Amino acid sequence: MHVTVIIPALNEAGCIADLVRAVLAQPVAEVIVVDNSSTDGTGPVAQAAGARVISESRRGYGFACAAGVAAVAASGGCDYVVFMDGDYSFLPQEMARLLAPLAAGQADMVVGSRERGYIAPGSMPPPQRFGNWLVSRLMGSLYGLAITDLGPYRAITWQMLSTLTMREMTYGWTTEMIIKMARRRARIIEVPVSYHTRRAGQSKVSGTVRGTVLAAYHILGVTFRYMRSGS
Repeated sequence: MHVTVIIPALNEAGCIADLVRAVLAQPVAEVIVVDNSSTDGTGPVAQAAGARVISESRRGYGFACAAGVAAVAASGGCDYVVFMDGDYSFLPQEMARLLAPLAAGQADMVVGSRERGYIAPGSMPPPQRFGNWLVSRLMGSLYGLAITDLGPYRAITWQMLSTLTMREMTYGWTTEMIIKMARRRARIIEVPVSYHTRRAGQSKVSGTVRGTVLAAYHILGVTFRYMRSGS
C-alpha cells in the first residue's frame, strides 16, 4: 500500500514533531503537514521531524486539507490518504484499523469513531460532543448513514478522494466529504478509535466559544445545504 497522511496544522509546534515521528513509524509512504499560517514555527519543526511541509496562507481547516490533497495529486497520487489532526489527540498506532478495510476491499472510506471507541475525560467538551451526536443523527435521517461520529481521523481511497471536488474550505470539510461519498453510494464504515486531550496548545474549535459556534454553524450549514441543492 502507498499511504499518504495529511495533517493540517495551525500553531502545533508543541506536539507536531512527536506526532510526525509516530506517524512515520507506521507503514506509510509520506507525511504531509500543511502549515496553515502558523506563527510558532510549526512548519520548520514538522520538516525537521521528517514531514513534507506545504504552506497554505488561507486560514481554514478545509483550505489546509485541500492544499494537502493538491500536493498528493501533483506527486502522482497514491493508494490511500489518511487525514488526522495535528494536536496528537488521535493515536497513529491505531491507523491500521482505518486502513485494513480499505486494503481488504471492504470500504471506500473508513471513519474513526470516537463514540465507538474511547473518549478520554476532558478531551471532548459537552457542547462539541452534543453537536457531533446531533449532526451524526441528521446524517442518518437525511442521507441514510448509520454513523456515530464525524471524526477527522479517517482514511479514504485516492480513487474516490480525487473525484470529490471538495468546496467547503472551513469546518464543513469533513461533513461535505461524508455527504458526497454517501450520494455516490460509496462504502463507508466506522472503526473504533481513541481520543485524547491535546498534547499542547489550544483547540481551534472547542478551545474558544467563537470556534465552537463557527464550527457548529458551518457543519450544520453544509448538512442542510446539500440536502436542498443535491449538488
